[in-house]
Amino acid sequence: QVQLVESGGGLVQSGGSLRLSCVASGPTSDYGAIGWFRQAPGQEREEVACINSSDGSTFYADSVKGRFTISRDNAKKTVYLQMNRLKPEDTAVYYCAQYKDLYCEGLSPSEDFGSWGQGTQAPYSS
Repeated sequence: QVQLVESGGGLVQSGGSLRLSCVASGPTSDYGAIGWFRQAPGQEREEVACINSSDGSTFYADSVKGRFTISRDNAKKTVYLQMNRLKPEDTAVYYCAQYKDLYCEGLSPSEDFGSWGQGTQAPYSS
């Protein structure tokens, strides 16, 4: 089973940027599609982006489209989430997760994902 570890969280400042990393480890070299989720206090966990390993195709939530970029370095077994032009509403705990079907064709609910990281916090700083 794949293990995922997120890092890169920090204070969210309006207009600022953060880059999150998700490093995978486990018995296989291809971890399939990886999604980034976030969960704000008192809210449901929502997927914000997904990236496939086979063709690099990506999908984004409307709330982050044009501001966030998901990418991956398969050699480093790492998926990134570059977050630009941050807004207060981007404040959340961010998680990466492995898509069970290994290929995402859009955004999916959390039940469609298997292995999860522990999360990295991105709290708002006024």
